[in-house]
Amino acid sequence: MSLAAPLAARLDAMRRRLGEPSRTESPLLRRTRLRLIAWSGGSTLIVLVVLGAAIYAATASSLATAGVTQLRARVNELAVGKVLTMTQMIAPNTIPLTSDPSRAGVAFGGEASGTIAMVVPLETLQHSPLPIIRVANDALAFPDATMLAEIEKGDVSIREVTVGSTPLRVLVAPIQTPLGVVVAVVIGDRTNEIGTLETLLVVLLVGGLLVLAASLVVGSVYAGRALVPIRESLRRQREFAADASHELRTPLAITRAAIAELSRGRDDPATVERAIGDLDAGATRLEQLVGDLLLLARTDAEAIELDRVPTDLAHLAAEATESLEPVAAQRGVRLVLDIRPAPTEGDETRLRQLVAILVDNAIRHSPANGRVTVGVRPGATLSVEDEGPGVRPEDLDKVFDRFWRAADAPSGGTGLGLAIARWIAERHAGSIVAANRSDRAGARFVVRLPSAARATA
Repeated sequence: MSLAAPLAARLDAMRRRLGEPSRTESPLLRRTRLRLIAWSGGSTLIVLVVLGAAIYAATASSLATAGVTQLRARVNELAVGKVLTMTQMIAPNTIPLTSDPSRAGVAFGGEASGTIAMVVPLETLQHSPLPIIRVANDALAFPDATMLAEIEKGDVSIREVTVGSTPLRVLVAPIQTPLGVVVAVVIGDRTNEIGTLETLLVVLLVGGLLVLAASLVVGSVYAGRALVPIRESLRRQREFAADASHELRTPLAITRAAIAELSRGRDDPATVERAIGDLDAGATRLEQLVGDLLLLARTDAEAIELDRVPTDLAHLAAEATESLEPVAAQRGVRLVLDIRPAPTEGDETRLRQLVAILVDNAIRHSPANGRVTVGVRPGATLSVEDEGPGVRPEDLDKVFDRFWRAADAPSGGTGLGLAIARWIAERHAGSIVAANRSDRAGARFVVRLPSAARATA
């Protein structure tokens, strides 16, 4: 039982890396995930339906056109063949086989293979029973009254019918002969055509279902991976809110304690002075914390624009360091400048803030009579070194996290300064790293920014 919680945490972390939802995924993320999957599956289904319908319609049209072309070719053979005589006109119940498509009967071989042709005088159709096709117990007369009316007007009539269970295509066309108008009735079997369409339909349905299933799987994976940054952002926001609440308690507690002391000893000048000092310290800490929180909130919303101008990092470092001389003197720390010209391009206010954060951090971690060295080198490289205890190796990756503070960190910090410093460096297309000095005790922070030549390019 003691291993259950760590194991669950590791499984949740693995799920996050793989883009899968954790067991504690919020309802908002779960609904968003399901909507993304539904959109992925729905859009794929619409595309498959439209594409499948288009393929089926195009195939059906192509097969129908091919079938009609075959029947028309047989009629043309009948019309342009040998001189049509009554001996070529046969009764429906005596249809012979023939390899000559210009003769009546069942043709085999050539383009018209498999078609059945009959030739009947128009006058006969107008005064006697119509030719009958019989399949098993079903019979169908050709041409029917509608087709006969079209033939009498000189038109070609085409019908798709089913006799028994056999699908047929019937083309009836008038042909002018020396003996008068005769009617060519050409019949084609559509069994193969229907079978092809049915096979195509099965392929489209099965293939579409497989593609839809794959789309849902891919959509699920994609939705999980797409939500990774959102999930991480929400996690960081929750941690940020919790940490901010924790940090705000300190100045508020100082303020409340000072107010309570002031109410008890309002007639004692020493008590009043001490309470006012505590109130000022609490207000100052609260103001700093709120300012840092507001800045980080604006950075997360990308609401801060940098005013980039050509400048010199050495000059900015000197100004920022000089402004912290009183703080360093109060703590008994000596500031040393070791700078050389380093042209760069950036927001001067933010770069001064970057230097001030690093120098202030070094002052607070330096012992009395210690030294903080600020160095600037060509290539826009800034280094700030202190003589404090340094950073534990396992904490080097955490120093730039928001609200992170070492266990032995001095009081007065908010845990936000180095996070702001990293944001300033990265927004200037630069980098910032933390390390321990190799020659002596202390920490070393190095910022590398684009030089003026690279920034201009």
